[in-house]
Order: sequence, then structure tokens, then C-alpha cells
Amino acid sequence: MKLYYSPGACSLSPHIVLNEAGLDCALEKVSLGKHQTAGGADFYRINPKGYVPALELDDGQVLTEGPAIVQYLADRKPESRLAPAAGTMERYRLMEWLNFISTELHKQFGPLFHGAGEAEKERLRALIGRRFDYVEAQLAGKQYLLGDQFTVADAYLFTMLTWTRHAGIDLGRWPALKDYFARVGARPQVRATLQQEGLAGQ
Repeated sequence: MKLYYSPGACSLSPHIVLNEAGLDCALEKVSLGKHQTAGGADFYRINPKGYVPALELDDGQVLTEGPAIVQYLADRKPESRLAPAAGTMERYRLMEWLNFISTELHKQFGPLFHGAGEAEKERLRALIGRRFDYVEAQLAGKQYLLGDQFTVADAYLFTMLTWTRHAGIDLGRWPALKDYFARVGARPQVRATLQQEGLAGQ
């Protein structure tokens, strides 16, 4: 397998999952500005959507979209317990979280980094804040989103939380979420992933 990634982008989530699962996978950095891989390939030829992550499988197929990729990776190593078993209610709760993070958090961050006016940025920060209010309440008494077990949803939420500082959002307003961010960030494989992407200490 090969993961196409850009440091600090949403591809950080499947990169964390790869390390947590202990799966062998090549990495290829992508310049999102040039849409070119580190090897000089036109990234649009790999993923016509033009964005990361993209996972090239051993049979040549390319899987895109982070929530799909992280579940695929978790299912390759079920003993890692990064995703509950397919068909269980817990698996649907995982998918519920992945969809929430994707649509209610991830998509709100994009305009904060790509030219939105200040009024629109303030609206989006307020919207993200309301979503964080919800997550804060859901984390009460829990180590991770689904309880005591770290899952792929935590890798995705952690990735979103790494963006808050650059987006002008202070996590101090949500103490449980701030503690959660520190707890996930302290995991050895999460630290290793940040190091691999040149993000350690940021």
C-alpha cells in the first residue's frame, strides 16, 4: 500500500491509523499547491479529486476519502480494535462520529484557511464552537469518543484539533476537549506520526 499525504492535512488521520495498526505502507508526500507528488507525478492522475488522502492498494486500486480509508485500514488489522466489528451497533456509532467530524467540523475549517472574509471566519468559528460544545458534553467520563478504546474516529478528531491554533480557536474554552487533545497527542504512535510529518512540537 501507499498513502499519499500532505503534512498536517486531513491525511494525518489515516497516517496515525497506519501507525496505530502497525501496518506496512509506503508514504508519498503531495504538494497540494502544485498537485504533484514528491516523485514528480501529476497527483490528479492518482486522485482526480486533487486532494489527500489517497490510498493506493496492492492491486492498484486507489481508495479516497478519509473516513473510508481509516475504516479500511482498521479492518485490515481487526485485532488493533481501531474499529468495532462490522454490523455491530458500536460500528454504526463509529460511523456516526466519522460523519459528524467530516461534515460538521472538517468542512467548516476549510474556508478559515482559504480566503474567507473576516465576518465569514467569525461565523465559522462560532459554528465550530457550537460543535465543540457537543463534543465536550459527549466526552464526559470518557477517555475517547467511544469510551476507553482509541478508534479511527479519535485519529480524525485529533487531526481537526491540530488545526484550531492556526484557525484562531482557543481550546481552553473546552477543558475536556483540551485534555482529550493532550491525551491523544501523548500516544506513542501519534507522536511518531507527527514526527514523521515534521509536525512534532507544533
